[in-house]
Amino acid sequence: MEIDKAIRESDDRRLKTKYNNAINVIQRTLALYSIEEVAFSFNGGKDSTVLLHLLRAGYFLHKGEQSCSNGSLTFPIRTIYFESNSAFPEINSFTYDTASKYVLQLDIIRSDFKSGLEALLNAKPIRAIFLGVRIGDPTAVGQEQFSPSSPGWPPFMRVNPILDWSYRDVWAFILTCKVQYCSLYDQGYTSIGSIHDTLPNALLCVSDSSNNQEKFKPAYKLSDGRLERAGRVKKVSPSICGTAVANVMDNVDSHKSSLLKASAIAVGDEILFGTIEDQLGPSLCKKLHSIGWSVSQIAVLQNDIDSVAEEVERQKASHDMVFVYGGVGPLHSDVTLAGVAKAFGVRLAPDEEFEEYLRQLIGDHCTGDRNEMALLPEGTTELLHHDKLLLPLIKCQNVIILTATNVTELDKEWNCLIELLRSGGLSLMEPYTSKSLTTNLSDLEAAQPLSKLCLEFPDLHIGCYRKSRQGPLIISFEGKDQARIEAAIESLFKKFHRGTFSEVV
Repeated sequence: MEIDKAIRESDDRRLKTKYNNAINVIQRTLALYSIEEVAFSFNGGKDSTVLLHLLRAGYFLHKGEQSCSNGSLTFPIRTIYFESNSAFPEINSFTYDTASKYVLQLDIIRSDFKSGLEALLNAKPIRAIFLGVRIGDPTAVGQEQFSPSSPGWPPFMRVNPILDWSYRDVWAFILTCKVQYCSLYDQGYTSIGSIHDTLPNALLCVSDSSNNQEKFKPAYKLSDGRLERAGRVKKVSPSICGTAVANVMDNVDSHKSSLLKASAIAVGDEILFGTIEDQLGPSLCKKLHSIGWSVSQIAVLQNDIDSVAEEVERQKASHDMVFVYGGVGPLHSDVTLAGVAKAFGVRLAPDEEFEEYLRQLIGDHCTGDRNEMALLPEGTTELLHHDKLLLPLIKCQNVIILTATNVTELDKEWNCLIELLRSGGLSLMEPYTSKSLTTNLSDLEAAQPLSKLCLEFPDLHIGCYRKSRQGPLIISFEGKDQARIEAAIESLFKKFHRGTFSEVV
């Protein structure tokens, strides 16, 4: 079989692994269902083209060499094509040419997808349908390689052999196996929808100064798979950070006049064991106060998925923003992303956009079936891009996952985050201002007047501490109104003799 032979002779280890896993899914399906009970949804695009040839290879490997007598490549799996008036003519032509070449049993449906599929399943004994869905597609959220159809749809098993394939994987297969594909991909189209919402990808544009015409490189020349859908009219390029951060703080605009509350979660046994000191937490608190946010707590957790999930779930429900740091990476102790995913009730799934970043960063190390570092909470993850960051910040609704391991790295991530917020048109809150006094009063002498002062100025945070048991009592005032702080200090002065307090410079 020419597809299998081309892959076996390839030096691309990653492609071989992806191919073997997809073939395994196909063969498992053909073992579970008879050939009359399976179908294949083909739309003429690159993903379904890859799936067609995987199915051809999988079917003949399943049946054995005796099925390929005299080199015949007939394909017995029923093929479903939803023909639309808004489809590109090139897509229709490629579909019918492909059906003729491989002798596909083509069922053409011209009604809407749901009703057309329902009619077909009522007329045929189809129980499973192969789909060319990949992670990152709008319909991929929540799907596994085998996923029953959604409630309200006719019952069938959705089979997704290329669910974890990336844009790069798709083109590596097509070029390695030298299979034909729709001509639109040679005209700069990288993701094809309808004639109403699809344009050539501007990133592949090559200006021709001789005749002022725009030409486009073929789709497989797109080096950054994250930008596959940049040619969709309604899709904004992920490189435009303003849109990406429009919802970074979901309630900022509606709560401008109120106090915004954040919390932080540190994940790491080494902190609990006392092996290292948590320096990120205090630094993060200072940074949040500098933009007017209140920090209610810092939790330090062990490397345990359930512990992280429970704490994230609790804090995200009671805070405007939750920052999580530590425990991010491919090691057995890196449980943060799994815990966050569990808190949102979703799975970890390959994120093609993040994987592309990793591939550009660490290259050949991104091989094998799954790149563990590219698994992110599915359907809830948004990547916040900044030119100064090698990897984007990871945001899951109101939870931001930081990858910094020291204060210097945190400074860089924080500065980029603030810049993204500002470029997104979000105004930052008024920063906190503070003032501190020292006194030689005992705790008992200061206790009652300070309690009354807190009731008198509930909008201020009035704290007390000593650096040593015998040292002076330090009284701190924090708030967003300097005049209120001065008023509180004046009120405190009136309760004691002049000279009782000194200002900390």
